[in-house]
Amino acid sequence: MNISKIFTENDLLFLQQRGSNPEEVAKQFGYFETGFDFADLQRAATIGDGITRFGKEECAQFLSEYSALTENKRIVKFVPASGAASRMFKEVFTYMENEDENTRSKALKLLQNLKHYAFYDELNAVMQADGLSLQAEIEEGHYQLILQYLLTKKGLDYGSKPKAVLQFHRYGQETRTALEEHLVEAANYARSAGNQCFIHFTISPQHQTLFEGLIAKVLPKYEQRFGVKYHVEWSTQRPATDTLAATEDNQPFRDNQGNLLFRPGGHGALIYNLNEIKADLVFVKNIDNVFYDSELQDTITYKKVLAAYLLKVQKQIFTYLSWLQQDAIPENKLAEIKIFIEQKLSLSVPAAADRNTLCKILNRPLRVCGMVKNEGEPGGGPYFVKNREGECSLQIVESSQMDMNNPQQKQIVANATHFNPVDMVCSFLTFDHHYFNLLDFVDPETGFISSKSYEGKPLKAMELPGLWNGAMAKWNTIFVEVPLTTFHPVKTMFDLEK
Repeated sequence: MNISKIFTENDLLFLQQRGSNPEEVAKQFGYFETGFDFADLQRAATIGDGITRFGKEECAQFLSEYSALTENKRIVKFVPASGAASRMFKEVFTYMENEDENTRSKALKLLQNLKHYAFYDELNAVMQADGLSLQAEIEEGHYQLILQYLLTKKGLDYGSKPKAVLQFHRYGQETRTALEEHLVEAANYARSAGNQCFIHFTISPQHQTLFEGLIAKVLPKYEQRFGVKYHVEWSTQRPATDTLAATEDNQPFRDNQGNLLFRPGGHGALIYNLNEIKADLVFVKNIDNVFYDSELQDTITYKKVLAAYLLKVQKQIFTYLSWLQQDAIPENKLAEIKIFIEQKLSLSVPAAADRNTLCKILNRPLRVCGMVKNEGEPGGGPYFVKNREGECSLQIVESSQMDMNNPQQKQIVANATHFNPVDMVCSFLTFDHHYFNLLDFVDPETGFISSKSYEGKPLKAMELPGLWNGAMAKWNTIFVEVPLTTFHPVKTMFDLEK
């Protein structure tokens, strides 16, 4: 693509100042013209065909082996936590801003249940500082005033803070934020040698002070309670991963100053952050999928099961790679490797595959992903997908990647039985104890384009291949069924009431 036809001299200077590569930006911008292909779904992954289900005895065996398998290994818990809670309170903002009878009745019902939320005392305190009584305002039905104190800078400002720092759960006189629940989880299944707990949060730059303040406040308490030493790190999404917006006729979108408008590239940009993690084992879990202590046991159990299974599979892969390094390898060993690839990794092996082909298949980052039975949750799921080279592999596919106007593809989606709860264990360790460059295993053809607006003007925005979709498309992937009791996302405020 001719850069001079897209960008002016001022544009090129602007790109240089923000650290963007003009050639890369231009190449990426070309997708507005060509679009992205839908995923070529071959069939849904189901139990026995792409998804493994472990019985009680197998789970018990993995649990018994977990400590030995993870001994002397560096374990990191990676938590995407950059999102603000604005979507979580979308409906509540409507209550605050509207006066009609419908929203008023819903808002009053919310106020009657407000005492059950963990943030009740915090909200009461901030209102008392202004000489108001929360309970009195509830009884008077002053819902707009109360919601202003909950959502805006007038009070707690929950509408603009990240989910990580919001009060999620109450334990008697104690409350916990979502971030604190992840500290608790890490102590239960992600300890490295010497009771060290490494946790990495991805955050937005504007929220860093909030994170730092919360960590400084709560860390000593949980270290003492669980007998661990926490090492909490955070990173932000790189500006270089932002994507250039387009006008509706596919020209570069400009702001009121005439500068190119860039937008965050979605959670797929976090593959750069993940690529910086140096560990033997990495647990990936969203910030809002947390439980009360009384409901946490299944999560602990299956995190260890997934990790133990990954480490055993990885050990076998390393054994096979060592065989393939030898000058001569017996045919029976080659046959064993091919069977392993087909049965454990759900990949087809060409009949004429030689040792180089087998090495290439095995020598990739590895992930084991938990999948729950689909009970109507929106979002992605596990499928066999064919890429442009004709290779078929297990992929997590988002609804935006599915061509629901194609009857055949629509039927495949209808046959799906499981849902992706973003519950995975990964390893980027190579056979020779280095680390893969995860950027080498991204499929750039799996992004998508959506319609947005900027200051009232319509625009087209591009999202990079999703973190657990196209960003991991060329990994070796294993799907394992986990119980629904390990999945409790807080997408709206009302999920906290559940």
